[in-house]
Amino acid sequence: MTRRAILPALALASAIFFAPDAARAVLPQEMLPDPALEARARDLSREIRCQVCQNQSIDDSNAPLAADLRRLVRERLVAGDSDREVFDFLVRRYGDYVLLRPPMRPGTWPLWFGPGALLILGAAGVVVYFRRRRRALSPAPAALNPEEQRRVAHLLNDRPEA
Repeated sequence: MTRRAILPALALASAIFFAPDAARAVLPQEMLPDPALEARARDLSREIRCQVCQNQSIDDSNAPLAADLRRLVRERLVAGDSDREVFDFLVRRYGDYVLLRPPMRPGTWPLWFGPGALLILGAAGVVVYFRRRRRALSPAPAALNPEEQRRVAHLLNDRPEA
């Protein structure tokens, strides 16, 4: 096998064997016997962030903490909590960060608007940089010497009337 083929082969193998797969994350012993409750639990689990994996839902994560959170969600649903009550319970316990889509409020504005603000500031910085660079590279026009001033005055005085 050539060197060029090794890297794609390793990438393919890692995608096949190490990719997070929701079917592998939720274990059969975690599933609820009631299909309606299980469907609700899966929907809720897709909206809750794994505290270990950061940008993965607990439904997709194989981390032990994600499994604990999946069990906790199922326990709350069996106890009769609504979806909102389950989310509220988790937010009280872990903060807004536990939600993959945090609510829009002043405390989470940096999460919602920070990337856009940084992009705008970066674009403005690039524009300012290139304008200053262009100004520094272009020489200032030289003043006219007396001979050039006489020629300009002569040309302006000899213009035909329009």
